[in-house]
Amino acid sequence: MKITIIGGSGFVGTRLIEHIGPIFCKNIDKKPSHHFPEITSIYDIRNKNLESTIDPETDIVILLAAEHKDNVEPVSLYYDVNVEGTKNVLDVMDKMGIKKILFTSSVAIYGLNKKNPDEDFNPEPFNHYGKSKWLAEEVLREWFTKDPLNRSLIIIRPTVIFGEQNRGNVYNLLKQINSGLFIMVGDGNNKKSMAYVENVVSFIKFCIDNFINKPGYYVFNYSDKPDLTMNEFVLYCSKILGKKIPSIKLPYWIGISIGVVADFFSKITGKKLLVSSLRIKKFCATTQIDSSKAFNYGFKPKFTINEALERTIKFEFLNGRENKVVFFTE
Repeated sequence: MKITIIGGSGFVGTRLIEHIGPIFCKNIDKKPSHHFPEITSIYDIRNKNLESTIDPETDIVILLAAEHKDNVEPVSLYYDVNVEGTKNVLDVMDKMGIKKILFTSSVAIYGLNKKNPDEDFNPEPFNHYGKSKWLAEEVLREWFTKDPLNRSLIIIRPTVIFGEQNRGNVYNLLKQINSGLFIMVGDGNNKKSMAYVENVVSFIKFCIDNFINKPGYYVFNYSDKPDLTMNEFVLYCSKILGKKIPSIKLPYWIGISIGVVADFFSKITGKKLLVSSLRIKKFCATTQIDSSKAFNYGFKPKFTINEALERTIKFEFLNGRENKVVFFTE
């Protein structure tokens, strides 16, 4: 079995190649792979003629590549990469006779402050990333329906992914807690679904082992349980870090006002800031999903959410490893 991973140079892709084994994989990415350069070809899926980089023996394509940061400009990049790029991948799969694909979408398609949406929930994306991911899913479903008896399509919608060596939003929050300067915005009672990278890649491999060779369409949410409130998250992490968190909480309206000012400053200076109105909204929102379907099929994650947070915190902040490893931005 030969697997072509598109977007495998990043945080999730690198771990996935480690789990599957590089001998079975080919990686295509617009960025070099620090860990697996020997199996990596540099290519941007916005361009056509992708077949020149795909191993002709490929049985399965795993499409991880995406434009997903909060502050991408111009916003058309979300659609150029996530939608048109997906079309380009499917076009070359048809040319090469490849009939199996696993696609990582996102719970961003559901929108914010939804009541524990499952896979059948009507999409209400709140930003261009979520909209573009939903449109990409539609493109994939259309592709599948053209030959459903012979094609396999798996869509996984993970929540925010964190873990060792990642430099995304969860890391930035942990870093702020570790600094001792963290102040809660809002009441902190909003719940967050999160996913540990080791569990996510294990679930991807579980889907490959159990579903990809059976023609059909499968869609799964993924998050690790239990969901924590922001108060629970901050309290647990601060205890591991040995930090005392101020009891004062910043009202939401003040936090969002700071975000708006940061947006304005970023716009006039061209500098990307860690604070923005969108990130404040996401921080204070409930982003909780129902991922029971994945577990009902028999998947058992190796780590609980608390174990995952402890592993990440110890690696990044307590063992002297920070800045000594290759890291991945979100």
